[in-house]
Amino acid sequence: QVQLVESGGGLVQAGGSLRLSCTMSGRTFSDYNMGWFRQAPGEERAFVATISWKGGRTAYADSVKGRFTISRDNAKSTVYLQMNNLKPEDTAGYYCAARPGIVISVRRNDYNYWGQGTQVTVSS
Repeated sequence: QVQLVESGGGLVQAGGSLRLSCTMSGRTFSDYNMGWFRQAPGEERAFVATISWKGGRTAYADSVKGRFTISRDNAKSTVYLQMNNLKPEDTAGYYCAARPGIVISVRRNDYNYWGQGTQVTVSS
């Protein structure tokens, strides 16, 4: 059974940085493409970033390009989301997700496994 556990969320001022982590257990991490999504109250869960199983391919939502960086350490079964120059509109619950195979996806429904989420709050 796959388990994804996120950490690293918190309260930060606008312009600040946070690094989220998500660790997988129960499966071989390198068999999965990984993604980060976020959900603000009253909104649908939206794509943020994704990284391929070896880390060679990434994709980002336009709203975070140039500010967020996704990376992974297969030896640690962990995916990261480095978030810089945070804005109040980045406030949301952040969720990591796993998708088996070699094709990355920005679509929420293409991901099989989800973590419980970690809250990021950016104050102005």
